[in-house]
Amino acid sequence: MTSSLILASLWAVAASLVALGPHRWHWPAAYALIAVGIPVLGYVTLQNGPVIGFMVLAGGVSILRWPMRFLGRWMVRQVRGPAPKG
Repeated sequence: MTSSLILASLWAVAASLVALGPHRWHWPAAYALIAVGIPVLGYVTLQNGPVIGFMVLAGGVSILRWPMRFLGRWMVRQVRGPAPKG
C-alpha cells in the first residue's frame, strides 16, 4: 500500500471519528477535512492514477455528502442567477 493510500485511510478514520462526536463539531471539522482531503486526493491520484483517485474522491464525497449538497446548490444558484421577485 502506498503512502498516499495510507493517508487517505487515516483521513477516512478521522472523518468517521468526527461523525461520532457532538453535532457542534461536524461543520468545523468538515471544513478541516475538506482542506486536508484535497491535497491527499491529489497525492493519491499522482501516485496511483486517475482510477484510484476517482475511487477515493467518491469515498470522500460519500462521507462529506452534506457539504457537497450545499456546494451543488450554491453552484446552481450561481449559474441560474437570483430568483425572480414577484
